[in-house]
Amino acid sequence: MNLGNKRPLGINGLGRIGKLLLWNQIHLRKYDSIVVNCGREVGKDLDDLVQVLETDSTYGTIHKFLFGMVGRKAEIKVIDPAQPLLEIEGVQVKILRQARDPRDINWLEEGVRVVVDCTGSFVDPVIRPEVGKPCLRGHLEAGALKVVCSAPFKSKASSTDKPADAVTMIYGINHLNYNPREHHIISAASCTTTGLAHMMKPLLDHEETAAIVTASMSTIHAATNTQSILDSVPKAGATDLRKSRSVLNNIILSTTGVSKALELVMPEIASIGFMADSVRVPTSTVSLINLNVTFHTRMNNLGQPSINRKLINDIYKQAAAGPQKDLLIYSERQNVSADLIGSMAAVTVEAHETHTRTGFVPVPQQSLLDAGIKTEKQVMMPVTHAKIFGWYDNELGSYTNCLSRLVNYIEDSTP
Repeated sequence: MNLGNKRPLGINGLGRIGKLLLWNQIHLRKYDSIVVNCGREVGKDLDDLVQVLETDSTYGTIHKFLFGMVGRKAEIKVIDPAQPLLEIEGVQVKILRQARDPRDINWLEEGVRVVVDCTGSFVDPVIRPEVGKPCLRGHLEAGALKVVCSAPFKSKASSTDKPADAVTMIYGINHLNYNPREHHIISAASCTTTGLAHMMKPLLDHEETAAIVTASMSTIHAATNTQSILDSVPKAGATDLRKSRSVLNNIILSTTGVSKALELVMPEIASIGFMADSVRVPTSTVSLINLNVTFHTRMNNLGQPSINRKLINDIYKQAAAGPQKDLLIYSERQNVSADLIGSMAAVTVEAHETHTRTGFVPVPQQSLLDAGIKTEKQVMMPVTHAKIFGWYDNELGSYTNCLSRLVNYIEDSTP
């Protein structure tokens, strides 16, 4: 066994991401113990809780995840039913069931330094415990040194009021900017922002494709627990009635804050006119990014554009083999969403469907004269539009894997 960290990891929340993060960390064997705050009783007895930890409707059992279809069954032992304290494949897992407010979870007594809040309920880095409301900062008051939020920050405070110790990070994009002396509350952004960031990075890093005029993205997104199983009555003041419609039998247009979140991890995006939206579909996991990018391009001496389908696919192929290895996968296969269930990459580029078109935009003569450029004829500026597709497992694979790697980097980098 490769159990390397005597300090336990803390996980608050046992929902989709909380449970899958626990699975992932047991697989990685980074910690020899993990403390999970469930905040309440589960079922009738401890066996019910073990079943919740052991099974998943999307990914099967923990045994399948750890050892595959023909592998052995994962060993889950009850060490102390009173706490309760379990041992899953040699990793001790302690379950806390009392506190709902983060500041009431005694992380100090448990020896936890890094907590991952997976509840989705505490996403405002501004609110402080003294206000009387449960909040992210309550974990710090309870003894944790660092809090990682498995969701984008949301706050009613203005951007100028954002605390200096709160930062958004995506593993493989800007995680090396982590400063343990300054950063105490870290958002791991969202699954879509993670996948999109890893699609944008190779384009921005390449000299030929760095000159982006504008970009937009639609995510064809699997269902989440925020949606209604059947049609329900919207809450008072609801502005989007579609969120109350059945997830089982509808394609539902939705919104996403991915463009704003992307600017937090890739500041150069702020200068690009970036738009994003989401389309929810009735599948359990794996989503698809449809990225549209328009570039300034050059024409070579044969009258051909410098940016074309081959160049873009080559850029992704090189990134997948180099700086983004294991985080970006370049695929020339004709995939469907089920093929990507459990994929641990941040995004898989569907190279078979990459397309480009080059056109010419007339630049008004007066605009050139105003810029001090003298010309007697109309100037035609070449631009290339590209359509690029990227798959990502928005639960266990893409997001939880990147979240785990970010958490482990923070643990290792915190003295």
